[in-house]
This record gives sequence, C-alpha cells and structure tokens, in this order.
Amino acid sequence: MSDEPMSPQSVPRVLATFLEAVRIDSPSGEEAAFGAWCADRLRALGCSVRFDETGPLCGSDSGNLIAEFPGSADGMVIVLSAHLDTVQPGCGIVPVVAGGFVRSAGDTVLGSDDKAGVAAILEALARVHEGGLVTPPVRVLLTTGEERGLQGAKVLAREDCAGDLCVVLDAHGEVGGIVGGAPTQYTFKAEFHGLAAHAGVEPEKGRSALVMAARAVDGMRLGRLDASTTANVGFISGGGPTNVVTASCAMSGECRSIDPDTAETVRDEMSEAMRAAARDGGGGVDITWTLEYEGFRFPKDHPAMRLLFDACADAGLAPDVFDTGGGSDANILHAKGLPSVVLSCGMTDVHSTSESIAVADLVAMSDLVVAILRRAVSA
Repeated sequence: MSDEPMSPQSVPRVLATFLEAVRIDSPSGEEAAFGAWCADRLRALGCSVRFDETGPLCGSDSGNLIAEFPGSADGMVIVLSAHLDTVQPGCGIVPVVAGGFVRSAGDTVLGSDDKAGVAAILEALARVHEGGLVTPPVRVLLTTGEERGLQGAKVLAREDCAGDLCVVLDAHGEVGGIVGGAPTQYTFKAEFHGLAAHAGVEPEKGRSALVMAARAVDGMRLGRLDASTTANVGFISGGGPTNVVTASCAMSGECRSIDPDTAETVRDEMSEAMRAAARDGGGGVDITWTLEYEGFRFPKDHPAMRLLFDACADAGLAPDVFDTGGGSDANILHAKGLPSVVLSCGMTDVHSTSESIAVADLVAMSDLVVAILRRAVSA
C-alpha cells in the first residue's frame, strides 16, 4: 500500500517486485511459499531451478533454492546469494511507500532483510535477460534458516557452492558498502555443579552453583574488547526455593573476532574464568564450545575487491569497505571454498518494526548487480 499516489509508470519494477515479495510470509522454517514464488520468477528468466533436500535438517518446509542462469560469454562464474527467511514479527507485512522510502505499517518488520537482496537479484537478471546483455554464467543461491544461525548455508552441499565469486546481498548501510572482514564466532554452553544444602540451617555444607556462575561472569572480559573483538554472556538459568543452596546453574555465551587467533584466545580466557570460579567455589563445570562460523578478510588489492570497485564506478557508486561484527551466509560459503563478499543493500533498523529502505537503494542495488555481472566477463 502507499499513502502517496504513484502511477504504474512511476513505480520502478524492482520496487513492485520488493512490495510483492514482502507480502509473502516467510519466517524462518516457513520459507516454502516464498521459495516457490522466487522459483517461478527465475524460471521465467530462463534459469533452471531446483531445491535441495536439506529442509528437514534445518527444521524448514523448504530446501535451499539453487538456480542456474546460462549467461552468454566466458568469464568468472558469479554466484548471487540472499536468504529466503525473515525474523518475527514478520507475518502479515503491510508495506507503506512514502517520501521515497518503504516501511512496514508499524506492527511487523519490513523484511528488507533479506527480500531487498532477493528483489535486486531478480531485477538484475531480468535486465540481463530482456536486454540481451553479455554476462558469464550465474548461479543463484537463496538459502533457508539464515536468521536461525545460517542453517541453510551450513548444510548446503559443497558442489552447490562452486563458483569464482559469491556476492551475498545482505548487509546494512548505503549501497556501495562492501564487507571486507567478518568475524570468527564461538559459542559456549556451560553447566556449573555445586552441592545442595538447607540455606537456613546448614548453608556451610552447600556449594552454590549460582555463586560460581556469577563469579565466572565477573572474571570475564565482556563487551567490546578491541576494534574487531567482542564477548558476551547471554543466558544464565538455575535455582529454586530460597531455602536451598543451588546445586546447578546453566550459562551460555559467545566470543567473536575478525582475527581468528584472538577469537581462540578470548575463548580460552572465558573457559579459564569459568573453571577458576567453579574450582574456587568447591564445585565443577562442564563447558562445550561450538565454532559457529569462520571469519574472512579481503585485502583491498584482492581481485574480487578490484572487480567490485570497478562495478561500483560503473554504477555511479562510491565503494566503502568496512568490517562487520556480524556473521552471514558469506562466512559459511567462504569456508566451503567459495570466495564470498557481502554487499550493503541500503536497509536500516533491521529486525525492528522501524525497518526501512529507500526506493533509490533498491534501484541502485540492482544497477550494481548488473555492473558486477558485466565486469565478470572481462575479469
């Protein structure tokens, strides 16, 4: 819907595509309807389309969508990637166009994360298809469960990750932004073990697991540790009646850094803080760490970055390389052998009911994708 009049001729096609896309509910785990809509659009552009069989592994009603666009020339095989799912509240989205921006009606997210990326991919391929533009072969990867820990990308077969460069359209910020570095992330789950006792009669006999957990948190370096490193404790649970010394307490948290060695160092420091707190409290702790994803960094003289700089110039955009503290499908795809960079799509205030995107950024993102494909011919 719109609160300002717009004739059909004044509405960019990419905007119409985006508005249609966000109206299709696709919360994580329920991507099938939106995936089918995307598949129909891609087939109409001459792509072969299939879904892998990973849905049950991700708790989704759909697998990842893999499409092949034949292209008309030799060159780099470019992979264009975005994700099908959105966060909640993301059902019944009503987009509102006003003042050159698209927002939700206010009680849901907008879903530009990541349907702006999907719309830009569809628009770029439509321009190539209709205009007979010369491009190399293109693969499209639209993943499931990205918002629930990059699940679809994690189970994607390596053979579906083939290509010379993957462009993931899934970052905040102005179009022209390029994520040059992304972090390695570790998460932990810990269980502190103490000894129960009557808190009013003989507390001396108890060993409080809650005290151990509290001292562990107090002994950790948390928050922003340096320009590219963070650590956090996100969950503590335990306890019962006030007259019982708590015998067990669960805790979970994470650390991440663009420098993988630093991430490992912080991981080990956090483990030692938990072990020391348990030991000093007369109890024990079981700790399980999980590598969620590996980080990456592209130097500015990397061939992929040079191609993106040239494409930005072709599209009339100023490239801006920056590091991010967040993970994306690019982390997983890069670790599977597919060099992957993340591009900004213009979306702001994502994952909130204040989320918005400028119509001009939808157009600019489509322009940039076309420019990347055309540059890949000579790369």
